[in-house]
Order: sequence, then C-alpha cells, then structure tokens
Amino acid sequence: MTTVETLTGPVDVDNLGPTLMHEHVFTLDAEYLRNYGEGAWWDEDAELERAVDKLNRLADKGIRTIVDPTVLGLGRDIPRLARIADRVRVHIIVATGVYTYDSLPFPYSLQGPGLPLGGDDPLVRDFTHDLTEGIGTTGIEAAFLKCAVEHAEMSGDVERALRSVARTSVATGAPITVHTNAAERSADVVVDVLREEQVDLAKVVLGHVGDSTDVDWLASLADTGAILGMDRFGLDVFAPTDARVATIVELARRGYADRMVLSHDASCRIDWFGPDAPTVIEAGLPNWHYEHISDDVLPALREGGVTDDQIDEMLIRVPRRYFGG
Repeated sequence: MTTVETLTGPVDVDNLGPTLMHEHVFTLDAEYLRNYGEGAWWDEDAELERAVDKLNRLADKGIRTIVDPTVLGLGRDIPRLARIADRVRVHIIVATGVYTYDSLPFPYSLQGPGLPLGGDDPLVRDFTHDLTEGIGTTGIEAAFLKCAVEHAEMSGDVERALRSVARTSVATGAPITVHTNAAERSADVVVDVLREEQVDLAKVVLGHVGDSTDVDWLASLADTGAILGMDRFGLDVFAPTDARVATIVELARRGYADRMVLSHDASCRIDWFGPDAPTVIEAGLPNWHYEHISDDVLPALREGGVTDDQIDEMLIRVPRRYFGG
C-alpha cells in the first residue's frame, strides 16, 4: 500500500478519489494580516467556518482531495488548517517550499554555499524536515514541494529555490509543483533546470501552463514527461473557460489526458485583492471558485468529446501516480 500524507495523516493513494491538484485554503500575508486585518476585516472563527462550508460543498460535488501548494511567501499556516481538518470531507495535502518571483526571505540570504555564513543550504534542510518530520510543532508532514518561476530570466534567488526544491526531491522522492508563467514560457526554463538536477519529470506539475492555448507548445512540454497544470479555471483574465476547455479537448484528442491535471488555483480567502477581496472576486471573476470545474468545466469537456475515462485520468489516476501510486 502506498500512502500520501494529509492534514489528518496518511491516506492510501488509491483512496484519494477525484482530486483538484492546485487549490489554496488561505492565501494570506501573515504580517499584513496581523497588523491590518485582525480586529478589522479578519475574523478568524468566521473565516474558518466559511472555509469549512466551502470545502464541504466541494465534497458534495464528488471531489475527495485538494492539493494545497501554500508555502512560505503565500502565508502557510498549518495550525490554522489543523483547526478545520477534522471538519471537512475532503483530504487536504500540504506542501513545503518557497514562493518568490525575485528574492528569498532574509533568514536564507546569508546561509548556504557561496554565501557569507557558508554551510549547507538551509532551504534543503527545512524542506526535508517538513517532508520527513513535520511542519513546525504540528507533526503534519508535507507531501510535495513547491516553488515559483514567474520570469524566464530567473533571479539568482529564484534559481536557488528551484534547485533546492529539485535536490530535495531527488533525495526524498517527493514530487514537485512549480508555478510558471505561460506568457513568458518559463516552464521551458524549469524543465531545463530540473533535467540538470536529474529530477524525474513524471513527478513534476508545471503549474499554470493551461493559461496558454498553444497546443503544440503544451504538447512539447508533455512530451518531456512532465504533467501539465490546467489549473486556473475561473481566472478568465488569463484565459476564458471556453478557450481552456478547447485546449484540453485537443490535447486529450492527441493522447495527452494522462499528462494533465485540473484545478482552479482558488482560495477560501485571498488577501491579494485587499480587505474587500470576496466582493471584488465575485464581481470580477464570478467563476473563480472551487465548484466551477464540477458544475461547468466537466460538462463542457464531455460535450467536446472528452471521455469519462479521460476525465478520470486527469482527476484520479494522474494525481494518484504523482503521489507514488
């Protein structure tokens, strides 16, 4: 039996069921929240209740697991998630890693090979600890690695983060998800670096490449063995739903259903839009929520000729394989 760690402990990968591979529960800046949210627009208990409701409504749609790539830089708070873990009917799989488009957090800036204080890279140390011993004092283990490569011309810190994630993956066997920018085709750079680091690309999700409708480019990425993150449904500012659906339909027709995963990159609460984020999102991005795929995307895919078996491939079998099944 192969298991994967979740908020509530190990789960047999065969029991993950339909899985959304890139969803956040909370995307929050801890300093901003502490200084400007508490006592103003943030009510911890109310937000947790709201999250429980949203996640259980998702379970009602038949989704059994979400994969949450919230890491340093995005406000990862495992004790907060632990407060709702036993109250939701979806498995939640959490990550280790770091999210930055340019500079690493200052605690990493002086330590490591070639840096003033020298020594081993503390990124690899901390990522490994999260995967093998648990995050903080929670005892909850991360099950995969996450970093971001927003620009094709990487800064030194971004390359260091990517290589640290790669080296941790090679050492531990943990799979990887990388935020990429389809407009800059930064996934090409990611693939090159991960190959240099001898990462098994079958254990890599190239996040957000589904923002592109260039089927030939996407097919070339899939031909490397990597998994295509068709994971921003509802974020119409990057590509509308009908264009995303048409892209998946064509890729499935070409035989790539076994190298795609689906998701929204949504959150129960995200502070990127300021204190009024829920209202702003509802007005400007009405489909950017956990239920859009179940309600709208899957019927559209079927109408386009994608078979139920291909949908099971994207929602069940590829996630299961990614986590070692």
